Amino acid sequence: MRPLLLYYPKCDTCRRAVRWLAEQGVEAELRDIATARPSEEELRRWVAMSALPVRKFFNTSGLRYKALGLKEKLGGMSDEEMIRLLATDGMLVKRPLLVAGACVRVGFRPGEWSEVLHAF
Repeated sequence: MRPLLLYYPKCDTCRRAVRWLAEQGVEAELRDIATARPSEEELRRWVAMSALPVRKFFNTSGLRYKALGLKEKLGGMSDEEMIRLLATDGMLVKRPLLVAGACVRVGFRPGEWSEVLHAF
């Protein structure tokens, strides 16, 4: 089974992550987060696997996040409401998102990714 990378092809950080994976010899399944957004079920599973709060899965620097005023709204939402919202629009999800076995990493940090992929 190959690691899964959810990314946005126009994002510089995502392109660096794809390039870094190739340099490491890792053949990941690439999934465009804008056209193949994660489902509620996937997000629930990944949040649980990551042990991170759901809020960490939001792309807080994204235009949609800002346009929806989510900085002010997320505090009043339950985890389920946040997951449902994330599943409506892949551009709300922080990227790149790496799923390798039982490990999930949000955002590109080569050191963390190396550890995850080495164990994978």
